[in-house]
This record gives sequence, C-alpha cells and structure tokens, in this order.
Amino acid sequence: MAKKSKKNAEALKLVDRSKAYEINEAVELVKKAATANFDESVEAAFRLGVDPKKADQQIRGAMVLPHGTGKTQRVLVFAKGDKAKEAEAAGADYVGEQDYINKINQGWFDFDVVVATPDMMAEVGKLGRVLGPKGLMPNPKTGTVTFEVEKAVNEIKAGKVEYRVDKSGNIHVPIGKVSFDDQKLVENLEQVVEQIVKAKPQSSKGIYMRNVSVASTMGPGVRVDVSKYL
Repeated sequence: MAKKSKKNAEALKLVDRSKAYEINEAVELVKKAATANFDESVEAAFRLGVDPKKADQQIRGAMVLPHGTGKTQRVLVFAKGDKAKEAEAAGADYVGEQDYINKINQGWFDFDVVVATPDMMAEVGKLGRVLGPKGLMPNPKTGTVTFEVEKAVNEIKAGKVEYRVDKSGNIHVPIGKVSFDDQKLVENLEQVVEQIVKAKPQSSKGIYMRNVSVASTMGPGVRVDVSKYL
C-alpha cells in the first residue's frame, strides 16, 4: 500500500492545482501522472454555470469522437422485422423485442448502450425505472431512438459518447485511454470542448465554463485552459 501511496504522491507533485494548462500540456501531464498498472481511461470534467433544474438548461447530447474511446461498446437494439435484420447486419451485439425486455426485468445488464426504433418505445418505455437510473434509457436527443438503426450502431461502435449535465451542473465525458497518442487525446478533448461550448443554453447567465479538467481513472485532475474555444 505504501508503495502505491508513494506513486500517487509523486503523481500529485507533477500537477500545479492552481494553474490551468493548455490542452496539449494538460494531456501530457495526465499521461505522466497515470501510475496504475492497467490502461486507465481518461475523462474530461466540466463544471458549468447552468441551472439544471430549468428545462432549457438541461444540456444533453452525443457526439462521435475522432479517435473513439478505446472501449468497445456492447449495443442492444430493440427492433423488429427488417430493422432487426439491419441492426444485426450493422454489428449490434443483441437484437430483439419482448425477450430482451423480460431479461432486463430479471436483472440482465450485459450491454453498454440501448438503441430502440420509435415503434418499440411503448414497450421499452416500461423499462424506464430500471434503465433510467443507469443512464441507459434510449433518447431521441442522443440519437438512440431512431429508425436509422444501421447509422446508430455504426456510430456507437466508432466511439460515440453521450453527455448530460448532472444535478450539480457537471458533465463527465470519456475521451480515451492513457495508451492513446497525445495527439489523439488532444483532438478528442478539443471535439468535446467545442461541442459543450456549442450546447450553451441561451438562458444561461454569467460564466458558462467555470472549470474544465482532465484526469485518468486513478490520477489527479489537471485543470485545462479552454479560453481560446469560448
């Protein structure tokens, strides 16, 4: 344990908590400070000046990262007929109707993203109380309620990430793995920053991006200067 703490202490020394770093430098520091013996995920965290209690300030959406997340998402598609065949051809991991609804009700959750065609939502909607709290409920805003099943599955497999503001006005988005080249992490992070800037609600007053940081799973947070994107 002492050895691990020493590693963590060394990692912390690398980062000046009072400073906001340029994106390239921030990514470099995150990688240097990642000391775990597995390929840590890298995540961006945004503290926003929004009031999520207001309907028009509930920021939510999805985007395809230029270089993916380094994680293969398991996709469950609720569809029937030709749309089910389309989902299977596109590489969805699970495709079905009532059979999968029953499995989920019995506690099965071996999937990461759920896509549903609009005609399935009356049934899938009944799973709201189990899928909702896990953030797995299909939603038109994130492109997961759609008849364009092939496009949805392809995008998710290519590294599509969803984002939504939590009750405290924070958004967390995965941007890759520590093993990624610096440039790939930089480009993924830039894409996320630009998307969140675009998503600013018109009714949001004052400073919108209050704080942005990046961190690996076990590493310290590194503040990022995003002023040039605003």
